[in-house]
Amino acid sequence: MTRTAVLVREGIPRARRVVVKVGSSSISGDNAHQIAPLVDALATAHAAGTEIILVSSGAIATGIPFLQLEARPHDLATQQAAAAVGQNVLIFRYQNSLDRYGIVAGQVLLTAGDLENPTHRSNAQRAMDRLLGLRILPIVNENDTVATHEIRFGDNDRLAALVSQLVGADALVLLSDVDALYTRPPQEPGAVKITDVPLGDDLAGVTFGSAGAAGVGTGGAATKVSAARLAAASGTAVLVTSTSLVAEALAGAAVGTFFEPSPVPTERLPTGAIAVPTAD
Repeated sequence: MTRTAVLVREGIPRARRVVVKVGSSSISGDNAHQIAPLVDALATAHAAGTEIILVSSGAIATGIPFLQLEARPHDLATQQAAAAVGQNVLIFRYQNSLDRYGIVAGQVLLTAGDLENPTHRSNAQRAMDRLLGLRILPIVNENDTVATHEIRFGDNDRLAALVSQLVGADALVLLSDVDALYTRPPQEPGAVKITDVPLGDDLAGVTFGSAGAAGVGTGGAATKVSAARLAAASGTAVLVTSTSLVAEALAGAAVGTFFEPSPVPTERLPTGAIAVPTAD
């Protein structure tokens, strides 16, 4: 597929292929109602001809109440059990909302090993290409049921960046609970919104906080910056903003923090070319 260069946020609506990543805290628990407006925005872009891939966290967080747990479990076995239950519920909720637009979702569960193994990586790439060709909306998540502490993506921001490379996405939209990146945690005095990040900008002097206050996810501002840099270096434009602004983001509005992509986009890397480090 020929890529469409997206050099400014206003170009996102003209992108041929866009990856959207949403975090656990945005679509689980008390925020489960945000699935419907998220789907509204994705369906609008889909109707305009854009090929959309959704990378959605939330399997473990969604499964927690069904296991009658009060908080995210720490042991691997219970995390896997919560993911097994939660992934089923999460996909049902997405499909139930997508039914309003006659869009069918396709579930794609990946492990870090899948993107390291040339055969598995090639199969995943081919499957998602075919799903998109059939106008199916792939919903991607880490396969937490079989993932281990030693070998996993670490967070779904990185997974989204790797999926962007895998499918040759023109743009990646990373969603969270905050409208943009700031020079320090936004609740602190003196925090200034970062509107644009030129290619190669090391964001010197910027201080990032830890993962979201909800405590159900694993990512934070630092993981989004790392993922954005990874995707941008491969020629994928990146916009970081809040889930509540996803419609504006996909419409090219002046929201969020935009990471300028490499002017010489790297085509899809050969199978097995991306090294996925183990989680800390």
